[in-house]
Amino acid sequence: MNQVIDHEVASLVTAAYGIRTRVAEQVAETGALNSSTAGATGNAEEQNGLEARPPVVTILGHVDHGKTSLLDSIRNAHVADREIGGITQHIGAYQVDYEGQKITFLDTPGHEAFTSIRSRGARVTDIAILVVAADDGIMPQTEEAIDHARAAEVPIVVAINKMDLPGADPERVKRQLSQHNLLVEDWGGDIISVPVSARTGEGINELLENLLIVAEISELKANPHRPASGVVIEAKLDRKRGPMATVLVQSGTLSVGDHVVAGTSWGRVKAITNDRGSTIKEVVPGAPAELLGFGALPEAGDVMTVMPNEKTARALAQERERAKASQQSQGRALTLEEVVKQIDAGDIKELNLVLKADVQGSVEAVRQSLERLTEAEARVRILHAGSGNVTESDILLASASDAIIVGFSVGNAIGVERVAERMGVEIRHYGIIYQMIDDIRLALHGMLEPAYTDVIIGQAEVREIFASRRSVKIAGCRVVDGRIPRGASIRVLREGEVLEETNIASLRHFRDEANEVTNGMDCGILLEDYYDFEIGDILQAHRQERSQR
Repeated sequence: MNQVIDHEVASLVTAAYGIRTRVAEQVAETGALNSSTAGATGNAEEQNGLEARPPVVTILGHVDHGKTSLLDSIRNAHVADREIGGITQHIGAYQVDYEGQKITFLDTPGHEAFTSIRSRGARVTDIAILVVAADDGIMPQTEEAIDHARAAEVPIVVAINKMDLPGADPERVKRQLSQHNLLVEDWGGDIISVPVSARTGEGINELLENLLIVAEISELKANPHRPASGVVIEAKLDRKRGPMATVLVQSGTLSVGDHVVAGTSWGRVKAITNDRGSTIKEVVPGAPAELLGFGALPEAGDVMTVMPNEKTARALAQERERAKASQQSQGRALTLEEVVKQIDAGDIKELNLVLKADVQGSVEAVRQSLERLTEAEARVRILHAGSGNVTESDILLASASDAIIVGFSVGNAIGVERVAERMGVEIRHYGIIYQMIDDIRLALHGMLEPAYTDVIIGQAEVREIFASRRSVKIAGCRVVDGRIPRGASIRVLREGEVLEETNIASLRHFRDEANEVTNGMDCGILLEDYYDFEIGDILQAHRQERSQR
């Protein structure tokens, strides 16, 4: 009596009596998350309680194109002055008033943070401002920002900054934008572009007016008369006050005393501070605030939900902790083979790819070849294409959009493999364009075979050659790396070139048959149907292994 049992045991007991069960905390969590999307689904009472909320705006763009300076000009504050070297060091959330209406700005250090939050399943941004310097034009990071904003499917407003400089050329910027399929309104498109100067304040009011117009078209609404839900924008450990979390409330009203859960962290709200540093009692939808009260640090992008009581909050956090540990042990990598299964089952209709190639010419050639691959079952969607090695930014974008990274004649930046493994992203490298296209085409048809990787087991150098019966020659070798097992597949290398691929017929250590010889040992190797050895040849033992994604 009164002994605590876990959900799995409880489900087994109830199943024996023919009763189907659902975990209460998961049901409560699902309901909270579903209702947090403003105006999406919900009962009639929720729909009737909907009210307009401020738009949430993210500023993206190339480094040193004036993202933080533009936000300073909007807020009439000097954030950059307080930050090292004038570069944004963390995510901040701020709210401004314009003609009686509020606009919330997320000051992100580039699109990596923007996509990092999205990779955790949180939809935060309503509008993306793309800042492009009028004297500099579109740069590589600008292109990445465009691709990240498109992948998030948020409307883009272009701010052509630094109009006060002598070399400002807004027409060149508009021309470059059109090359990236962003056609501004002046040129007959639907993308709003505003020439601004963060230094002089020129065009700032026009930019804010256009943001409110886009927000009005989007019909952004939320119900303030329900328990709050939102997203953690950033979290830090204060030496005196403990874990502090900056949250953006998306639905409902958050009050002091509420029990909250964010990811695997939970707590009771002890204090709320707004973006101006004032202590407040509650936060309405669309507003940012800093919370004190979490027991542990939540992660940026965690969905925050208000729970009925402490017991429910703690139980949900513990359940998520168990689910997270189980997920990590099983791995969640989305591989091309997994995509094939999902296409076969009809679960997905698009294959999302992030493409990297050695030079820009290759990027365009490969991109055009891949985009022509459209089948009845699915089509290819390239989220981002660029030249150079695969970077951490590519991993973040792929993770956020359930995409696979394909590289053509490129490598990985330092530490990328570890990040990809942690985030469950598959990176496929190709040296021949036709292999890449064939793999993608087969994936779209649902017929892709598992990929195999060649693994080097060991290498032996030929030191002497012994003649045997009927012109058969035996290689007297010393193992210089790894091990040579009996019966292994062997590659004969001479000055780096492959002469023959065959198998070991006999392996001896002195006069005795050996199962394997290891590094530093001498041995005699007889190969199947190959005897044209020369002293200095390398015999490389290898095997085919299914790739670990």
